Amino acid sequence: MTISDRNLGVLAGAGSAGLLIAALGFQAIGYVPCELCILQRWPHLVAAIIALVVLVVSNNPIWRWLGALATATACGIAFYHVGVEQGWWEGPTACTGTIRDLATMSTQDLMTQLQSAPVVRCDEPQWYFLGLTMAAWNAICSAILTVIWAISARGWRPTVTQAS
Repeated sequence: MTISDRNLGVLAGAGSAGLLIAALGFQAIGYVPCELCILQRWPHLVAAIIALVVLVVSNNPIWRWLGALATATACGIAFYHVGVEQGWWEGPTACTGTIRDLATMSTQDLMTQLQSAPVVRCDEPQWYFLGLTMAAWNAICSAILTVIWAISARGWRPTVTQAS
């Protein structure tokens, strides 16, 4: 039995939809997402929509390559987020609460920046499972989904045999 290229792409898109549902579920139970967490969701939404296109409209491999690109983008953003969480590099100013040029800033400008600072910081993880943050798990899952999309687009996959 072999899985068709189309079905493999749809499976990868369903994986992205599952990650989105999980993120929204965590949000529903009280975990407030940071700016980078929300940014990671958009490529998964695109991948899920592409899977619908592959299923309903067109099975052209270009769509499946676009699905791979979408999940690779999610993986890249998630890896960047992990680096911010681990202190490997600095995150966006709006996400980490860092205030630039404090010495030259007026009191009014400082107050404006403090009042507009995000409540949830990107460099302070709220959740760990098996020692990994949600961003790290998203990076791993996104990498796996990227491989599935690429296999689907390339048209190569192992044949699974059924026992008689």
